[in-house]
Amino acid sequence: MVGQELFNGFAPPLPLAVLLIGGLLFPIFGILNDRMRSSKFKGVWMVFISAGALVSVYLLYLQVKASADEILLIGWWGQRPPLSGCFEIDMLSVFMTGSISVLGLLVAVYSTSYMEKESRLTEFYTLMTFMMAGMMGVVMAGDMFTLFVFWELMGLSSYVLVAFQKRTWGPIEAGFKYLVMSATAGAFLLLSMSIMYGMTGTLNLAQISSAIRGQSVSPWLSLLFVMLIVGFGVKSAIVPFHTWLPDAHSEAPSSISALLSGIVVKIGIYGILRIIALIYGQNVANWQIILAGLAVITMFVGNVMALLQTDLKRLLAFSTVAQIGYILFGVSIFTATSITGSLFHVVNHLIMKGLLFLGLGCFIHQAGTRDIHELAGVRKLMPLTSACFTVGVFAIAAVPGLNGFWSELMIVTAGVQSGMMLLSGLMVLNIFISVAYYLRIIYNMILKEPGENLVKVKESPNGMLIPIIVLALACIAIGVYPDPVIRLAASAAEALLNVDAYINAVM
Repeated sequence: MVGQELFNGFAPPLPLAVLLIGGLLFPIFGILNDRMRSSKFKGVWMVFISAGALVSVYLLYLQVKASADEILLIGWWGQRPPLSGCFEIDMLSVFMTGSISVLGLLVAVYSTSYMEKESRLTEFYTLMTFMMAGMMGVVMAGDMFTLFVFWELMGLSSYVLVAFQKRTWGPIEAGFKYLVMSATAGAFLLLSMSIMYGMTGTLNLAQISSAIRGQSVSPWLSLLFVMLIVGFGVKSAIVPFHTWLPDAHSEAPSSISALLSGIVVKIGIYGILRIIALIYGQNVANWQIILAGLAVITMFVGNVMALLQTDLKRLLAFSTVAQIGYILFGVSIFTATSITGSLFHVVNHLIMKGLLFLGLGCFIHQAGTRDIHELAGVRKLMPLTSACFTVGVFAIAAVPGLNGFWSELMIVTAGVQSGMMLLSGLMVLNIFISVAYYLRIIYNMILKEPGENLVKVKESPNGMLIPIIVLALACIAIGVYPDPVIRLAASAAEALLNVDAYINAVM
């Protein structure tokens, strides 16, 4: 037995089961909450579900570590893969599920205060739970059918959440734009699945890898690569497929913006990583330079567009586009060091951008604006929120001693070691470009005097402060002592590159 196998009926992995069951029960708890006229019960239930998912990720980690070759195989309805759909869980899957559940828990705590004045909270939390479940299903899927089912669950939930505050036209337009572009990307994924099935006679990822890996370049392999990059690239906001992101992230509730920017866009990066490792590896020429080119273009477009913004939410959204460019550059290098750096930056960006969007949500909640000029001098009125927000700004600007510095340094170093001197230099140039707009944020919000429009502004509620304090402390702690997270990222990168073990668990 290569990996531990579970084939006793349809029993999804524990974190996924917690989220799916919690989401299905949410309408019932919503009805009870409405009858009890309690304003906090729904939020507490969401926090309970998210905490349960996080605990179950740790139990899943122990289960995977105890498996032979650290791979856990779970089949559907008692059937052994590849005769059925399956979940094939390795350390990369655990790494991603842990990231999803950590940010999900913090956003759930934050939302109890941020969303308390909203109606339709049952729908909000139900959709949020299913969005997290969709993400977890994607990163644990062992076949393309299972991956696509949960990809659509993630997408459908996120479309509605973007348009949740439908009192104005902006969220509706942003949600519809996101829907159209993501549905088009889903069609490309379906086409890629049909090509895979036509070439191999299966949708199981291990069997596809066994049949295709090592083949010479062919028109079908090239077409498949293009289909996959478009399909996953829209969700991960790779330029030129990024145009939905600034609207969606700026119009969604700030707690959802944190999830979209912090982890949802990384699910597309996960798909690219997994498929490239299983199908292409180092054997197909030119894919690395194509991804590297897309990465550099993505960096420049994201950073230059962020320079032009006065709406802080749109600025942070374009910043996410640039950060995806950094992560994609590490993927394109495709060495153990670069993939470790990219995965490390996935965690760091999750923490930094989660902190920034949640911190900005505090400013919006208290001051009623997200314009950088109207928030001038807010530090004097919201000192604790501003201090945490400043930590996030310095961290994402790659200031030494904070977490963002280390992962970006790892990616640049991997590029230099691989002989990509020019592209590594362009990434460093982009980091300096980004510093310009991060310093503009600091100057306006921290160094200026507050205007008359902020006279009545007070510090954020405790329920919103706790998550941003935790995230700010994480930026500092990982910056001072990054080794534990680097080791986790390295074990995830090793699992990704150990394709033979992934195949043997099924074959």
